[in-house]
Amino acid sequence: MDLQKICEEVCLLAKETGRFLKSEIGKISAADIEIKGFNDFVTYVDKTSEKKIVNSLQRLLPEAGFIVEEKTVTAKGERYNWIVDPLDGTTNFIHGLPCYSVSIALTEGDEVILGVVYEVNLEECFYAYKGGKAFLNGKEISVSDKHKVSDALVATGFPYYDYSELGRYMQLFTYFLKNSHGIRRLGSAAVDLVYVACGRFEAFFEYGLKPWDVAAGAFIITRAGGKVSDFKGGSDYLFGQQIVATNFALADEFEEIVKEVF
Repeated sequence: MDLQKICEEVCLLAKETGRFLKSEIGKISAADIEIKGFNDFVTYVDKTSEKKIVNSLQRLLPEAGFIVEEKTVTAKGERYNWIVDPLDGTTNFIHGLPCYSVSIALTEGDEVILGVVYEVNLEECFYAYKGGKAFLNGKEISVSDKHKVSDALVATGFPYYDYSELGRYMQLFTYFLKNSHGIRRLGSAAVDLVYVACGRFEAFFEYGLKPWDVAAGAFIITRAGGKVSDFKGGSDYLFGQQIVATNFALADEFEEIVKEVF
């Protein structure tokens, strides 16, 4: 399998999807918004984007199955699976806030082997594949070299439906608010992750995320020299709904702070 060639095709597909998303800006009405759960929204834009992506990926790699957010296809593959979020940051999109993305990853068994995240508004395409480096619009990227949490800019996402861990989450939020360069919440976990990969953030943490939120971005971080784990410091971040992502230099300190709370 030529992962580089496949990655190039996926980048083109992500950009094509981004153009469709941009074409729909301002067209969403209240009647177009479906509520999947508390504070969990979907529109025809999400569903149409996902169908377009799925159709293209089926032609690109017919033997692969899918794990997708909007359930437009449910067939999982025995060896390969695409993990797709056609619009990560739907709430931002609905409200006209300029941070949302397309996230596409490919797994072989339990291993992610390719990831693409396209931030639509800045037209930034982040990508990586197994055996290669991480890139942004053709230029190699790497995580930052900050060694201390006190020098870090930290990203997070606010819980929006599962408040069972809100107390401990707020402990972490308070700690990093007081002991870092600050906390940012952009509204697209995929973007948060690739911003760690290119050194704009030093770290990111959140709970309650799904595999399509994190698969591509987390993989890109690892290819950019960073580290990804769950809240216990283990590797169950793809399906475990807990993720800590850092540059490598401050990983130990950051993980210990998270583990002390959780």
